[in-house]
Amino acid sequence: MRVLASIPILAAVASAQGSAWSQCGGMGWAGPTSCVSGYVCTKLNDYYSQCVPGTTTYVPGCSPAPLWKRDPQGRPIVQPRATCPGLTTSTSSSSAAPVTTTLRTSTVPTSIGTTYDNSPGVPSATAVPSNPNPTVLEPGWYWIRAVAAPNFHKYLQGGSSSATSSNQTALLESHTTAGQFSIIDGQLVFNTKPSQLYLNVENPADKTQRKLKTWFSTTKNAYGTFKFQGDTLTWTVADIKRPNEAAWLVCTGQEVFINTGAYLYQTPAGCADQTIHYYSGSTADL
Repeated sequence: MRVLASIPILAAVASAQGSAWSQCGGMGWAGPTSCVSGYVCTKLNDYYSQCVPGTTTYVPGCSPAPLWKRDPQGRPIVQPRATCPGLTTSTSSSSAAPVTTTLRTSTVPTSIGTTYDNSPGVPSATAVPSNPNPTVLEPGWYWIRAVAAPNFHKYLQGGSSSATSSNQTALLESHTTAGQFSIIDGQLVFNTKPSQLYLNVENPADKTQRKLKTWFSTTKNAYGTFKFQGDTLTWTVADIKRPNEAAWLVCTGQEVFINTGAYLYQTPAGCADQTIHYYSGSTADL
């Protein structure tokens, strides 16, 4: 009777499995919660679990404990352990040490889809926002923030002291200067009164590059689509197959980039892997 009772459960799990490096759990997550063969669904934080290399022998009623933590430099390291007798877990450490890559030094493009290099008149990556937006959350809008180190409770915002600036670097910075956002028709909209700005994404000639620049503009984004998966902010586009649609990078100067590669794998030098999530508290408190 025990064997028969377990068959429907196993069939349901096998029917929807996450691909390598994809999200497989977290608060509000409604997608697959198991992984393809050779990968283990591993909790990184309360909001995000990911399919990482490894194998697990499951015992009914038990589940694997979190396998990842970060060293003092913020790099992921593997911590295999079990939560109940009879459960054994092993993971590959091949992705633990980030691979150094060359950073592209550039500024915000003046038009979507063009090659850019130090264009005049664009905001500095280190500009300090003056918080032109309301400090209390307005109906229909959300704060967007990171929920894990090294940018725990840093909030999405524009890197310009002027709310009407047509180009603002996207930053993850202090809650005291947090912006308010919503997704409307696939656009990530920044509530900057009296007008609104849109998060734009670089359309590169090289579709294999790991970092895509993002910036706020009065022009709507023409490359890719934003949506919330649970409370997680994702971005998809037809001509780039991302292993993880929720993968972002926060790099030098707190600039926000879309990560076209796998989360926690070959992280570009000077950057940290992040997922970012909406938050509907009345104020952007720590």
